[in-house]
Amino acid sequence: MVGIRDVAEAAGVSVSTVSQVVTGKRPVSAATRARVEAEITRLGYRAHPGAVQLRGGRTGTIALIVPTLENPFYPLVAAGMQDILVPHDILLTITDSSGMDRSSKAIHRLLSRRVDAMVAAPWGLPEASLDDLRAAGVPFVTLGKEPPGGGDFVHTDDVSGARVITTHLIERGRRRIAFLGGEEPLIPTQQRLEGYRAALQAAGHPLRDDDVVFAEYTREGGRTGAAILLDRDDRPDAIVAANDLIAIGVLDTARARSLRVPDDLALTGYDDIDAASLVSPPLTTILNPAREIGRACARLLLERLDGEATDVARAIALSTRLVVRDSS
Repeated sequence: MVGIRDVAEAAGVSVSTVSQVVTGKRPVSAATRARVEAEITRLGYRAHPGAVQLRGGRTGTIALIVPTLENPFYPLVAAGMQDILVPHDILLTITDSSGMDRSSKAIHRLLSRRVDAMVAAPWGLPEASLDDLRAAGVPFVTLGKEPPGGGDFVHTDDVSGARVITTHLIERGRRRIAFLGGEEPLIPTQQRLEGYRAALQAAGHPLRDDDVVFAEYTREGGRTGAAILLDRDDRPDAIVAANDLIAIGVLDTARARSLRVPDDLALTGYDDIDAASLVSPPLTTILNPAREIGRACARLLLERLDGEATDVARAIALSTRLVVRDSS
């Protein structure tokens, strides 16, 4: 299938220029327009229906695409977006799209419904789908990392957060610290693993491959991964979990093996969801400001929609914070 990037390369222009020709949102020189239109005809490129429909005006709807609705972090992002969008009489629609194929289909469905803008997690999003958004002239913001091809994004420093919380365990005298991550290819997993390793190296601790286990970003993933780590003869005396749900699963497995947290096993989470302070013992974790992330995304999109932003892509970095509780 011919995509907007193919047209751009053939015409010798940027993707945004092809988008401007398709949507008519900004003026393009007659010579450039003719060249782009000639390549569109030659290649048989068909713009997504949303690209043309958006000429008709805004619909007052913004979409949020997340990997899962089971992780409480993402509903908090949605709540933050609502804080900003509701006073502007803008409706937020949320869709769960786990996996690249579902993400692509979700974007196409949302485009056909003429949403004004989107927020999405970039992992699992095919670059061609982002090109479709650019072609349709639909502003978008990604969570956690700059999107392929460039664009606005809002992020926190996961590398630093994981380094801080691992250093906390080292300072508490823990010697064999394991890392229990989510799915290995995901950006948060890789960034938090990098921070964990950086802290160990800085303290002169050895890096052991068998101290790193990957599971899912779920409570069940934590149970399964913890069983691998805790059933060894040389089990760790601390576990850095890549999020709070994983850490809660570790608590389940430790309790089933009569291990006391933190006496026998220190444990940390990440994100500081509400449940982190409610489990026993309460989790030491990194506060990842989900609600403020949502607010920042919504503000960026409103500025784009109102024409207040420049064409330069913008990155907003928000701070994390170590929250020390009884599990470490």
